[in-house]
Amino acid sequence: MDQQPRRMHPRPLALHLSTAMTGMISSLAALPSARNNSLPWLPELASEATVLTADLRRSDPGALFQAVAAECQSRIGAMLAGVQAYQDAKRPHRRYCPGQVIWQEGGTRLLDYGGGGRPVLFVPSLVNGARVLDLTPDRGLLSWLRGEGFRPFLMDWGAPGDEERLFSLDDYICSRLSAALDVVLRQDQRPPALAGYCMGGNLALSLALRRRKDISGLALLATPWDFHAGAGHRQIMETMAPGLESLLQAFGVLPVDVLQALFAALDPGLAQRKFRHFATLDPESPEAAHFVALEDWVNDGVPLAAEVARVCLLGWYGDANPSDGGWMVDGEKVDPAKLDLPVLLAIPENDRIVPVASAQALADAIPGAEVIRPAAGHIGMVVGRRGMDGMWRPLSQWLEKLWLNGLA
Repeated sequence: MDQQPRRMHPRPLALHLSTAMTGMISSLAALPSARNNSLPWLPELASEATVLTADLRRSDPGALFQAVAAECQSRIGAMLAGVQAYQDAKRPHRRYCPGQVIWQEGGTRLLDYGGGGRPVLFVPSLVNGARVLDLTPDRGLLSWLRGEGFRPFLMDWGAPGDEERLFSLDDYICSRLSAALDVVLRQDQRPPALAGYCMGGNLALSLALRRRKDISGLALLATPWDFHAGAGHRQIMETMAPGLESLLQAFGVLPVDVLQALFAALDPGLAQRKFRHFATLDPESPEAAHFVALEDWVNDGVPLAAEVARVCLLGWYGDANPSDGGWMVDGEKVDPAKLDLPVLLAIPENDRIVPVASAQALADAIPGAEVIRPAAGHIGMVVGRRGMDGMWRPLSQWLEKLWLNGLA
C-alpha cells in the first residue's frame, strides 16, 4: 500500500518558523533594556511594567538569560513537534463536499445539497476553498442545515483558470454568481435566501441589490464593510501596496503564499500557539482530527485574480472603501441603504480577520437589519464548537422565520 505523501505546510512554513525564531531572539535581546527600564511600554501597561522592571532588576542577569532561553527553546520545540505531527497526520477520507455538482462554468461550480426544504444559496469568499462551510461530518454547517429542513446550495469558486485570471469582481458577481442564482431558481422556483461568508458577503450584497425580486432574504456572516476600521489592517496594506502591485504584474494573480503571509501578519504568534497546542493532543482524538481538517483547508487556498486583488486589497483598503461609497459594480455604487429585504448579520465578537467595527458599519448602513454576535472568531463561528449555538441555530431560526412570515 502506497504511503500518503507528507504535507509540506503550514504555508508559508518559512515565514512561520522565522517569526517564531525572531520572537525568541528578540526576547533575549530585549532583556538588558527590560532590566534598565528603557523599553517603550504602551501607556496602558505602564503600571505592570514598573512592577516587572523591579523584579527583573533583583534577578541574576545570567540566570535570567538562561531561564528565558530555556523557555524560548521549549516553545520552539513544542511548535516544531506540532508541525511535524500535523505533517504526518492521516488525511481525512472524505469527499471535497457532499453536495452534488449541478452546474459548472470555467473553474466555478454550484453544489446542491438536496432535500425538499426552502433553498439557501451560500456564497463563500474567493480566498480559500468553499468546503469550510461543510468541513467535516460533525462540523458541517450545510449538511446540518439540510437536516434542519433546508435545501442548501454552495458556490465553489475554484482556482482561477485561464479565463478567471482576467476576471474582475464585476465578472464574478454579474456573470458567475448571477448565473448560479438562475440555476437555483430553475431547480426550485422559490426565491432562495442568500448567505455570504466573509468576502462572499460583499458579493452576495451586491447581487441582492441587483436581483432583489429573486431573493427572499440576505444573511451576511462576518462580512467586512469599513476597511479603515480595525487595528493596523489599512496600514499593513498601504505598506505592502507597491510590492503587491509588482507581484500582480509578474504573476497575473496574487499567489496563495502571499495571501497566507497577509493573514499571518494579523496575528504573527498564532501559528506558534496553535501548533504548540496541537502537539499536546491525542492524534486519534476528534479534536486532533478537526484541527487537521481545518488546517488542510487553510493551507489549500487559491490565488486571487489580479484585478480582484487590486480592488479588494488595494482599493477597499485605500480610496475605494465600500463604507465611504467607493465600491462600484457595473458602474453603480454598492449602497446597502437601498436594501429593502430581510437581512441578518452575524458579527463574531473575537474576529481577528474582520474587525467588529468593520462589520458593524455594514449593520448600521442597512435599514432594519437584525444582528447576532456569536462569542467566537472568524472561522470558529462556522466550524468551532461554539458555532452551533452561536451562529448555526440563530441562522436556522432566522431562515425559518423568514418563510413562516410569508416573505418567501
